[in-house]
Amino acid sequence: MCRNITTLRGLEPVATEEEIIAAARQYCRKISGVQKVSAATEEAFERAVAIIAEATTDLIDALPPRKVPPKSEPPLRRISRSA
Repeated sequence: MCRNITTLRGLEPVATEEEIIAAARQYCRKISGVQKVSAATEEAFERAVAIIAEATTDLIDALPPRKVPPKSEPPLRRISRSA
């Protein structure tokens, strides 16, 4: 659906809470069309991010380990590596 959301399962070291929340935020921006959160959208948007981040964590924890690591790094890792 969104090419900008990076695969988090199978990362070494495992995906951080910050990376999971960033992916949830990107997903919510994509499906809602909200690029900048306003006072009118903030509560619903942040609630959705929290729910999706929790569901993502549950999903990653419940799946078996990957045999092959993801092909790309999450954006937060690329930024910290180049800094």
